[in-house]
Amino acid sequence: MSDETTTRVAALDAVVFDVPAPPVAADFWQRLTGAEVEQQGYGEDWITLNTPDGWSLAFQPAPDLVPPRWPGQEHPQQAHLDLRVPDVATAVERAVGLGATVLRESPEWTTLADPAGHPFDLCHAPDNDGLTIMGLTVDVPDASAAAAFWSGVLGDPVVYDAEGMAMLGGDRALLFQQVEGYSAPRWPDPEYPQQLHLDLQVGPQSLDEAEAAALAVGAQRLPGGGETFRVFADPAGHPFCLCRG
Repeated sequence: MSDETTTRVAALDAVVFDVPAPPVAADFWQRLTGAEVEQQGYGEDWITLNTPDGWSLAFQPAPDLVPPRWPGQEHPQQAHLDLRVPDVATAVERAVGLGATVLRESPEWTTLADPAGHPFDLCHAPDNDGLTIMGLTVDVPDASAAAAFWSGVLGDPVVYDAEGMAMLGGDRALLFQQVEGYSAPRWPDPEYPQQLHLDLQVGPQSLDEAEAAALAVGAQRLPGGGETFRVFADPAGHPFCLCRG
C-alpha cells in the first residue's frame, strides 16, 4: 500500500456506458442521481450527465449491445458503480420505480441492473446525505496489478490493496475486484464487446506525449480514434480513451 501520488498521465473525465438507447439510460441515471444533463459534441445520441458529487456519466449508442448477465463471466459486467445511500430498502424501492431490476439483496447492499442491464450497487451509508457515488469498481484478474497500472495513469495513490481488492484514493475513487474466471473485453471484437469505458483528459501535454506515457506503464494501443482522442486498453483488457479538448 502506498500513500504517495505518482506522476499523472491523464485525469478521469467520464465513465461512458454502452447502451441501446442513450436517452432512456440518461433519463434513468439523471433521476436516480439528481444529475444535470450536458449534451456533448459527438452527435445527438451521445449524452453526458454531471452529478452533484462531481462524476460525469456518459451514454453512447450501442444498438446491438449484449447486456451483462451478472454474476457470470459468459457476458460479464466488467465494471459497476457503487452508490452510497442512507437507507438501502428505500433506495431500492425508488430505483425499481425508475426502471431498475433487483439482482441480489443483502443487509448492507443490494445489486440491481439499470434499464440497459448494467449492474450497480446501493450500499448502506447511514450518515450519508442522500444518494452519492462512492466509486467505480472494475473486475480484473489481478487487483494489485490493476491498481498499480491505473495509479500510474491517473497519478492517484493506492490506498488499499489486500484480499483481492484494491483502491485508488483520488477524488473519484476507482476500485478493483479480483474475479475468478475473468473474461476480458476484446474491443473492437463483437464477440467480446466492451460494456463501458473511461474517458481521460490529458491536460496540457500533446496526445503523442500522453500516449507514450500510457504505453510506458503498460497500456495497449487499440484501433480507432481521431484528432482529439485515441483508444487504448489497460492490462486487463478494459478500453479507455485519452482525450484532448
